[in-house]
Amino acid sequence: MLAFDFGTRRIGVAVGERETGTAHPLETIDAEDNQTRFARIGAMIQEWRPVELVVGLPLSMDGTEHEMTLRCQRFANQLRGRYNLQVHFADERLTSADAATRLFEAGGSSFDKAAIDALAAQRILLDHLARTDAMDHDAT
Repeated sequence: MLAFDFGTRRIGVAVGERETGTAHPLETIDAEDNQTRFARIGAMIQEWRPVELVVGLPLSMDGTEHEMTLRCQRFANQLRGRYNLQVHFADERLTSADAATRLFEAGGSSFDKAAIDALAAQRILLDHLARTDAMDHDAT
């Protein structure tokens, strides 16, 4: 699986596996134009061969949608249309704050936006895997 922390300037990317429940930050795409963004995403899809994608869905703290929610949904629709893969949404509230804290605790700079975005994508994927694993266990 590949996960994305979508932003208008940067997109954090992580890779993970449902079988092991693990996820690792890959990189941050630092580009505002869609051609560059989707060229890099296409290369990652070729390399990693994911069977599904996860996109962090930005919501207000009270759970309501806002302008970035709609832009992120548009991004997810573009992923689905371009790569013909199933796209899931995962709540991304506080993932960047969590990523900044983890980076700082590991000795990195909490101002390293690229590292924070990739770590946020990792958190988005781990949260999605934990949620779907819990749902699978509830169904049995």
